[in-house]
Amino acid sequence: MAISMTPAAVEHVQRYLESRGRGRGIRLGVRANGCSGMSYVLEFVDEPAAEDTVFVTNDVELFVDPKSLIYLDGTELDFVKEGLNEGFQFRNPNVRNECGCGESFNV
Repeated sequence: MAISMTPAAVEHVQRYLESRGRGRGIRLGVRANGCSGMSYVLEFVDEPAAEDTVFVTNDVELFVDPKSLIYLDGTELDFVKEGLNEGFQFRNPNVRNECGCGESFNV
């Protein structure tokens, strides 16, 4: 199982952790939510949970809990700027359908 980050995502996380002054990395997970069933959850991690799986890209740690990992295997996390908008983008090969607004998905 693997989850990867693009150079743009790594750079964004590194900058944010530096400005925050603390933190080990980020946690990527899923939760039941939205019109299609699931949505992504991102949060900064100061102390990882014992059951987390850790993926490292250029010294940036990405933590995933065991329940989310089965839905996220093969996902690439990117950080994209489009005009005035910017944010993380998830390229998840497990997604079968997404809602119209792109905020939720199902597998």
